[in-house]
Amino acid sequence: MDFSEYVAARGRALWRAAWLLTGDSHLAEDLVQTALTKAWPHFERVSGDGSFEAYVRRAMVTTYLSWRGRRWVGEIPSGRVPDVRVGDEHVDVDLLRALGSLSRQQRAVVVLRYFADLTEADTAAALGCSVGTIKQHHSRAIAALRTSGLLDPDDAEEAR
Repeated sequence: MDFSEYVAARGRALWRAAWLLTGDSHLAEDLVQTALTKAWPHFERVSGDGSFEAYVRRAMVTTYLSWRGRRWVGEIPSGRVPDVRVGDEHVDVDLLRALGSLSRQQRAVVVLRYFADLTEADTAAALGCSVGTIKQHHSRAIAALRTSGLLDPDDAEEAR
């Protein structure tokens, strides 16, 4: 598989993970494009052992985490969220609101653990930290979601 075939096959899944991280379809496109641009020069070396997906995922998450001050302030918030469509799926506004209430690290952990279905070890590798740090961010994220009322205490398992 060459790079363009990889992007064609995995682009939608990468975009969805980026959208869950950023909460914005345009920022998600920017994030995927930036991560793929960073990973492309290393495709031949990394894809040989099948770990290119993890390489791109790590580039995406570290880029997302580095965009701390990148928020555009020209937006005008409104009390009513319009219906937004992403492809053929309706945007789950409650999901975006819940993810938006978390810190960047907590949001990254939740997206990788629940939506990318990574193990704690794989999530730690993607974020470049220890499994203990992943457990700490996960625990705090679940507690924050429960405290805010965005997550029913019976809906989420304490540890995955």
